[in-house]
Amino acid sequence: MLLGSGCHRDSCSTTPIPLREQKTPLSTNSGTFSLDFLSLLSLSAIMSDTIYPPESIYNLIPREEEKAMKAPRYMSKFREQVKLEKEVNKAPSKTMGPAKVDVPSPQKYLLKHSKGPKLPEKKPFKYEDDELHSKPPVPARTDKPLMGLHSNKNFIKTNAVENIMTVPRKPQPVYAYTKKGDKQLLENSGLVPKYIKKKDYGQTPEYLLQRREEVKRAQGEYDNYVKERMREGAMKQLSGEERHNILQALKKNWDELHHQYQGLSVVTDTAPKKYRKERLELEMKQLEKDIELIERHKTIYIANN
Repeated sequence: MLLGSGCHRDSCSTTPIPLREQKTPLSTNSGTFSLDFLSLLSLSAIMSDTIYPPESIYNLIPREEEKAMKAPRYMSKFREQVKLEKEVNKAPSKTMGPAKVDVPSPQKYLLKHSKGPKLPEKKPFKYEDDELHSKPPVPARTDKPLMGLHSNKNFIKTNAVENIMTVPRKPQPVYAYTKKGDKQLLENSGLVPKYIKKKDYGQTPEYLLQRREEVKRAQGEYDNYVKERMREGAMKQLSGEERHNILQALKKNWDELHHQYQGLSVVTDTAPKKYRKERLELEMKQLEKDIELIERHKTIYIANN
C-alpha cells in the first residue's frame, strides 16, 4: 500500500512512502511522539486473541460433561442408638408437665372491658328517714275500704284537749345575712360561742402534758448523771466568773480577727491573699459558734481529763 505526500499529481512529483515508515502522530501533555503503525496492528491482534480464543475444528467434537463428585454425607455411628433412646424416653407433656388448667372454651372469648372495674348495681335511692316520715302509699282503685267499723271517740274534743296540753315549740334561732331577709340557722353560722362551752376548754392538751413529762424525765436523768460524774471527780462545774472571762476573751479574739479581715485587700488576685481571707473567715465562724454556745448555756461542766 502506497500513500501520497498530499500534493497535486500534476504539479508535484509523487514519492511513495513505505507502509513501515509511515508514522502516526499522537499528542500528549508533555509533547508529541510517533508510534509505529504495525505496532498498533500487532497490539490489536493480541487483544482480539485474548477476548476471542482461536477457533479449532476439534472444538466441534461433542464431549462428555464431567460431573463433580461430592464427598459422602457424614453419618454418625451412634445414629441408631440415639433413635432408640429417643423412642424409649419419649412421653407426652414430659418437659412442661400436664396441664393444670382446663383449656378455655372458644365460646368464652375475651370481651371488651370484661377485665375492667365493674360498678355496683343500681339501687333505688332512699333517704334515711323515709320510712319514718313517708306517707302510706295511695290505695289502688280496686282496694275496698273496711266496712262496719264504729268508734265512740269524740275527735273534736280530743283534738282540742291535745292542743291545749301541748307545749309550744321554741323557734330556732336564725340570722339574716342579706338585706332581703334571707335567713340561715344561727347555730352553724359561727356566731354562737360553742367552742368555749367544751368540757376541755382552757385546759392543756394531752400531748403537751406528755411532752412536758418526757422533758422533765430526761432532765432528771441528765442531772443524776452529772452528779454521779462529779462525785467520781471526772468533771467540774465552771463558775460564773470563769464563764464570763472565757466569753470576754472569745469576743476579744473575734474583734482582732475582724480588724485584720477589714484590712484585707478588696481584690484577691493572688493565691496568698485568697488563702488568708478564707482562713480568717473560718476562724471567725468558729469563734461565733463558741460564743453562741457559752451564751446559751448558763451551767457548763468541764471534764478533768
